[in-house]
Amino acid sequence: MPLDLAAAKNIANVLTEALPYIQKFTGCTIVVKYGGNAMTDETLKNSFARDIVMMKLVGMNPVVVHGGGPQIGSLLEKLNIKSEFIDGQRVTDSQTMDVVEMVLGGLVNQEIVALLNKNGGKAIGITGKDGNLIRATKLLKKKAGEDGSHKMLDLGQVGRVEKINTEVLRMMENSDFIPVIAPIGVDENGATYNINADTVAGEIAKVLGAEKLMLLTNISGVLDKQGNVLTGLSTAQVDELIADGTIYGGMLPKINCALDAVNNGVTSAHIIDGRVEHAVLLEIFTHTGVGTLISNIRKTEEEA
Repeated sequence: MPLDLAAAKNIANVLTEALPYIQKFTGCTIVVKYGGNAMTDETLKNSFARDIVMMKLVGMNPVVVHGGGPQIGSLLEKLNIKSEFIDGQRVTDSQTMDVVEMVLGGLVNQEIVALLNKNGGKAIGITGKDGNLIRATKLLKKKAGEDGSHKMLDLGQVGRVEKINTEVLRMMENSDFIPVIAPIGVDENGATYNINADTVAGEIAKVLGAEKLMLLTNISGVLDKQGNVLTGLSTAQVDELIADGTIYGGMLPKINCALDAVNNGVTSAHIIDGRVEHAVLLEIFTHTGVGTLISNIRKTEEEA
């Protein structure tokens, strides 16, 4: 079969562009929150798995934190258990928590592990309960009333991260294994809590001093008012975009997670389009990327 010179040259160009990024990030920890379309579309699932395996093979330390809201909702529906949401968060009673543990800690977690292993990786699935990885406390939601007063709403077994025990993760960091983490935490009394996956990913990135926090979404990234993707943003610029209403609504929690990470030791946070094949590799190894990069430029300049 004759050599396709154009195709060969394209491959060479891709590898050449990727090389300095491989060199720069070898040995670095990169926390990836996996969710959205990338978790449900077969082509995207396999491209994500190959991306993570490739990162490990070239010397990076990927840590995967996954969600599973649609899968939880689907099983609750099959079991005729009604779902209730307050400001986008699932109210989690004991019956719902059993389903959450079954889906996140079992079905979804093990599917991701199997997917990574099938694509040449060595993945291990854990929940925040394993090795007391995620110590949690109950999350109470502040709700403003029409009269200006505030009350605290109890969402049941919905938690927030109190502490991350990095011992298990550090052990895997120095091995060939890729940790796949279900966002379930436990309190000092052994009670189990369902925790937002973005939040867990951000907290893990902070305590590990990660190079990058990557949040996969079902949108192109942070958009300006004309619909163009914004990237290379400083924390100050993001604050301005929030203040002028460019960033609002459902994007705010994800943005606040990214801001919190880069203001607490993570070099950069990325909100990337998980609907794009190989989105993770494209964001790390190419000049243009496929989403929004946020970094604390002011801090970086002072340290430089």
